[in-house]
Amino acid sequence: MTTGEIFSGDDIVLNKDHAVSRMEAAAPTTTEATSMPSLVQRLFSEWIGTAFLLAAVVGSGIMAANLAGDNSAVAFLCNTLAIGAIWVVLISVFGPVSGAHLNPAVSVAFALRGALPWRDAAFYIPAQVIGGIVGVWAVHGMFGLPLWQFSVMARTGAGQWLAETVGTFGLILTIFGCLARTPSAIAFAVGLYVTSASWFTASGSFANPAVTIARSLSDTFTGIAPAGVSAFVIAQFGGMLVAVAVAVWLWPNQELWDRTCTDGLRSSAGALT
Repeated sequence: MTTGEIFSGDDIVLNKDHAVSRMEAAAPTTTEATSMPSLVQRLFSEWIGTAFLLAAVVGSGIMAANLAGDNSAVAFLCNTLAIGAIWVVLISVFGPVSGAHLNPAVSVAFALRGALPWRDAAFYIPAQVIGGIVGVWAVHGMFGLPLWQFSVMARTGAGQWLAETVGTFGLILTIFGCLARTPSAIAFAVGLYVTSASWFTASGSFANPAVTIARSLSDTFTGIAPAGVSAFVIAQFGGMLVAVAVAVWLWPNQELWDRTCTDGLRSSAGALT
């Protein structure tokens, strides 16, 4: 069993590109190898996955605001539930193909851990950003809004920047912690964390540079003014770097990473070129 196969139960891991299951490691002679998804397939997975993510983020925000009227709390609750739910679906669907990063901060974190080649990360990130923008435009089309627009929602200040740092830190730590101990729980853990962090952070926990950029192009309930994007992105990458360092400290002898990152990259070198 290698990347590209749909795992079930305890076999699921987030980064299927360079990972094998613990069950496979225990019985390597009984597993049947399949081919790794090509780089083009993985990039398409990141592109379409991020597009659907932004469609859920922005589309549910518009729908919630329309239905809830002046009740911002109800609108925000509906929006965050939809976002958490779509994360579970997207990781379950696209995880076996590309890892379902759908987030430049996650891709860089995996690259820093050695689980994703930097060359691939350089392609993942623009695919995610472009996919997010396409998702926003698709929502605008569905709701009869102008495709090209900029948000006027100001989101700035030390509190919001700290919130993005904390939110991204928690997201990355959730991913690495589940990968180290309970990989089958990653899809639900990420969905639950994103839903929760949306409420306990002052910024709503964007925690994703691709999402931040795309949301600046929608003057709707979930928008962010373009002037605030750069500070959010810096804070997000800062939180990611701290989370990677903490993950190395908490799980220093993670055999899953040591085994699959090295062996997976070596065995798939031909497929990545």
